[in-house]
Amino acid sequence: MVIATQHKKEQVIAPLFQELGIEPLVLPNFDTDQFGTFAGEVERKQDALSTARLKIQQALSLSGETLGLASEGSFGLHPQMGFVPADEEVLLLMDLENQLEIAVSKISTNTNYAHQQVSSWKELREFAIEVGFPSHALILRTETKLQKGISDWQTLKDTFKEIQLSGAAVQAETDMRAMFNPTRMKVIEKATSLLIHKINSVCPVCSYPGFDIVERKTGLPCLLCQRPTSLTRAFIHGCQHCHHQVENLFPDGERSDPMYCDYCNS
Repeated sequence: MVIATQHKKEQVIAPLFQELGIEPLVLPNFDTDQFGTFAGEVERKQDALSTARLKIQQALSLSGETLGLASEGSFGLHPQMGFVPADEEVLLLMDLENQLEIAVSKISTNTNYAHQQVSSWKELREFAIEVGFPSHALILRTETKLQKGISDWQTLKDTFKEIQLSGAAVQAETDMRAMFNPTRMKVIEKATSLLIHKINSVCPVCSYPGFDIVERKTGLPCLLCQRPTSLTRAFIHGCQHCHHQVENLFPDGERSDPMYCDYCNS
């Protein structure tokens, strides 16, 4: 299995697959930046899953392997929790031999993702401490200059002084590349565990891996008025090989708390 990465993600991915008897390999000098960068020099033109797929396809083409894995991260505000920063890691396993794809997504609020305009060394130092520098690297940028991967205090200070001489506004950012961000690495590791769990979930009919949720049915009845709510009534698990499906009723209980009922709260 080839891991399509240039940012050392194999450090947390490979050990978990080795426990399954799979020995991953990484291509030397494999360029994933061509598919988009966090600092914005290269725009990511597709969504995370599609981008991961492109990485794998190229890695498989170059290596001649038939089994590949890639991850793609996205950072911003949590989709449900408003103004809370979040890291979403998508992992995709592609098996050409069996025409199989297995994907997972892990959203975590455990991230140091942040950026701030700074006008003095004091402001920059306070920002750096807050985001976990120097174990987590920083980026400094102006409209015309960009320095990534800064991971020690002297380099941070020297770079700041150098680019500040131009008089341009300086923005400090967390470097979200995996090899420069241990917190992100932990989220990738958790996503890998989810992927392995999904791989080990096999179809009860044909024994193909990746038997997982393909649909969520809402309508869990309210405990008080019995009317349907927007909460989950059932999960549908499905096989992408033989298309067998199983309905799992009431995964979170048979009744909804009235606080989630639109009728009771109208």
